[in-house]
Amino acid sequence: MRNEAGIRPMGWVTRIAAMLGESLRVQLLAWIVLTLIGAICVNLYISFKSADATAALVADHTLLASARVIAEAVRVDTNGTVEADIPPAAIEMFDTGYGDRVFYQVMTAWGSLVTGFPGMPQPKVAEVGEDGTFRQDEVRLIMLEHPIVGLENEGRISVTVAATHNGQYAMRRRLWLSDFTKQLVLVLLAGLVTIIGLQRGLAPVLRLRDAVRERGRQRLDPLPPDMVQSELRPLVHALNDHMERVQNQMAAQRRFVSNAAHQLRTPLALISTQASVAARESDPGRRDEALQALRASTRQVTRLASQLLTLSRAEPGSRRPRSDTVDLTATARQVLESQAEEALRRNIDLGLEAEAPVLVEGDGTMLREMLVNLVDNALRYSLESGRVTVSVAQQDGTAILTVEDNGPGIPEGERSPVFERFYRIIGTEPEGSGLGLAIVREVADGAGGSVILGDGSDGGLLVTVRLPIA
Repeated sequence: MRNEAGIRPMGWVTRIAAMLGESLRVQLLAWIVLTLIGAICVNLYISFKSADATAALVADHTLLASARVIAEAVRVDTNGTVEADIPPAAIEMFDTGYGDRVFYQVMTAWGSLVTGFPGMPQPKVAEVGEDGTFRQDEVRLIMLEHPIVGLENEGRISVTVAATHNGQYAMRRRLWLSDFTKQLVLVLLAGLVTIIGLQRGLAPVLRLRDAVRERGRQRLDPLPPDMVQSELRPLVHALNDHMERVQNQMAAQRRFVSNAAHQLRTPLALISTQASVAARESDPGRRDEALQALRASTRQVTRLASQLLTLSRAEPGSRRPRSDTVDLTATARQVLESQAEEALRRNIDLGLEAEAPVLVEGDGTMLREMLVNLVDNALRYSLESGRVTVSVAQQDGTAILTVEDNGPGIPEGERSPVFERFYRIIGTEPEGSGLGLAIVREVADGAGGSVILGDGSDGGLLVTVRLPIA
């Protein structure tokens, strides 16, 4: 529904809420202004009560002074009669220009009215001002007891003076407005100072924003932390850490692309050569031999591409992380079944040692790829009629996966570099891409585990992977 101006009702509230949600400066200013407004409201209430008390005190002093003037004018004549002539000054002191009405009453101690207005209410305590009502007027009144010379018994009189509230309320209003004006000026000054302070306080943040915006796409050098205040330096350090991680990731990607191109160039060139040889051969035997070599090279390139894809998927941030509950024992059994044909072809004893399910959390697909690469590496480097043993166990809240072979093993000095991509030990005979152990480490790190290389019982390689259990 729209009003006549064509603006949706409460649209301005939505705009203000949106502005508060988007602008840090507006949020800070709004909180400061709300705090000031709250403080001003409390202070104005206190000022009002103080002004009211001050005006009442001045009114009481005036009433008491008027009562004293009237009391001092009371006398006793020769016949013992109490008489009172009301001095004009006792009434004129209430002439403040606000049209107050004044009432007075002089009473003897035995209750006789000497002069004044009969029926006036009497305060409960002498010389203490009270509010009351007289002749339908709200009044402030006070009572004074005064001794009279010439009266033998109970020689005291009481003088009660009352006045309407016009002058009292006018004084209260002036005092309160004076405080309100001062506080309004203070609020305006505080708002101005706040705006200037916010502008200056946010200047380092804006400088940091501009410094980040002005950098080119290739500039990832760290920002100087001293360009902002100490409270914002953790943000600068976090940005620098992030840029360092981006630099490292970009460098790793460049190395990966360069190495991948280098690794693919040779087998692709070999495939092209073998295809040309097979096409030129007229002898069926040599043609078949060339085609067999071509198929082997094709399998090698296919495996390399598959490992490159697996390694890319295993890298942090390459895809949304998964948290599957994986039975490591069942996964190892499936991998061994898929590798059984290769093991039989080379007469290798491929076995699994596992007594019970061992559950871990992680990406089920990547954990299976880790096992495939471990078993494939072990089969490649095992001797003919050798042995490859996979064991799965659980100890102290940790899943332990080991793959042991009786191949040549890895020298201790080479155990750290072999986790690098495309790294291969010089002199190794089996063809490989140098990606198997790199994939294993990436998957283990992604699952919160670790990989350790050691010596097998028969002098081969023992790979131990530790993963947190589910």
